[in-house]
Amino acid sequence: MIWVIDASVAVRWFIEQESHPNADLVLERMLSQPERFAVPELFCFEVFAVLCRIHPHGGEVFIEGMIPVINCGILRYPMTKGLVLKATEFVDKGLTGYDASYAALARELKGMWLTFDDRAHRVIVKTRLSYDITKNLPRNWKS
Repeated sequence: MIWVIDASVAVRWFIEQESHPNADLVLERMLSQPERFAVPELFCFEVFAVLCRIHPHGGEVFIEGMIPVINCGILRYPMTKGLVLKATEFVDKGLTGYDASYAALARELKGMWLTFDDRAHRVIVKTRLSYDITKNLPRNWKS
């Protein structure tokens, strides 16, 4: 299983008030098994933007904390025509273009999008492509 990581997960690695044990477990596993993880190319820009908005040293935190993580070997997936076509289906269901890109990548890779965005998850829950990790990690997390 490929796990597609949402920016809402990564931000929790760097903002003390937002920390969450499930986000920490995702980071731990991402660093030990990077080949099992993927992000769309917008991921870095999205995390950077949030850190700059809510952290007094957002740029420094991104350079020191996020750059090593993003370079650990996870798949950084580009925006392609095929991904846009898949994402458009999710936009039509009510997701933002950002969220639709994560869902489309999960579909493209036959994976699962891990997020803390319950609203986005509920919009596509029937597709079984997303999982809100606010309370638990997926049952098949270890597989």
